[in-house]
Amino acid sequence: MIIGLLTAVAASACYGTGSVLQAVGSRKSARREAAKSSATGVTQHGGPSLSSTAKAAVTWEFMVGTVLDFIGFGLGALAARLLPLFLSQTVISANLVITAVLSIKLLGIKLSRAEWSSIAVVCSALVLLATAAGPEGGGHTPIATHWWLLVASLVLIGGGTLIVRLMGSRAAILAGLLSGLGFGALGVGVRVLNGVDPFHLPSLLGDPALYAILVAGIGGMYLHTVALQIGSVNGATAALVVGETVVPGILGVLWLGDSSRPGFAWVAVLGFVVAVAGAVAVAWFGEPEGEPVPAAAAQTGAEVPAQATGGAAPADGGAHEERTARAVTTAPER
Repeated sequence: MIIGLLTAVAASACYGTGSVLQAVGSRKSARREAAKSSATGVTQHGGPSLSSTAKAAVTWEFMVGTVLDFIGFGLGALAARLLPLFLSQTVISANLVITAVLSIKLLGIKLSRAEWSSIAVVCSALVLLATAAGPEGGGHTPIATHWWLLVASLVLIGGGTLIVRLMGSRAAILAGLLSGLGFGALGVGVRVLNGVDPFHLPSLLGDPALYAILVAGIGGMYLHTVALQIGSVNGATAALVVGETVVPGILGVLWLGDSSRPGFAWVAVLGFVVAVAGAVAVAWFGEPEGEPVPAAAAQTGAEVPAQATGGAAPADGGAHEERTARAVTTAPER
């Protein structure tokens, strides 16, 4: 249990740091696109185009963040096999706290009292969950359920990507939620994967759960990148927290036999509900108000140079940064 908790905490730290670095890279790329008066950075619906997302992914900040995500994935996969999913996924989702704290320094974002209170609620819920968690269940399931997991992952990522692209600039929270569901499917896939213990390569390669992990992981990373491009980093991450916590936690209990300590079931339920409610609150309070910026400024990047050249942070503690970055990535196609 202790090793699993430490592993989950380390995964959380990697994911939280990676999210902020990816946000920094995404917004740097968006400012460059705006400075060039590029009309290819957005779709007709106002969301980021595939090319702009690809350009965001090759900034050094985003690449370092991606490396941390892969490390976090490995640690999270180990935690998913050592702990009940409702505990491992929730502890990993505490990267929300790390994301919020680092975003103050790296993105110049000033958190409101409501956001800090919501983060405190999430941390308190994690303590309740850790106290109530019992032994993890088994990961042995019929192969048919592995096929269902693959189909669900394909539908989730394929359909979700289409919907997000159609919604454009309004899809930040939805993209974060869908990416979280993808990472949740990844966690379930890791838990049920055949050919791992003991290691047997033919069983591993023949398991549909392996391909569900790949689809859900890659698709989840893409949708998370989109969410970071068009919305609040804390709001997008909080929506991701809900997606990667709720469904895996429920499936772990109903499908995989995860359980709480005897007599602590109510504590586990309370902690789970409070954790999700706290994450939703952070998503709600963390979403920028979207104060309008003149279209000409958004399309020409007139508000960008001071930020892009490393100028001093604005006096409003980062609200300008949030509004400018969002205006840049959601400028209408000319």
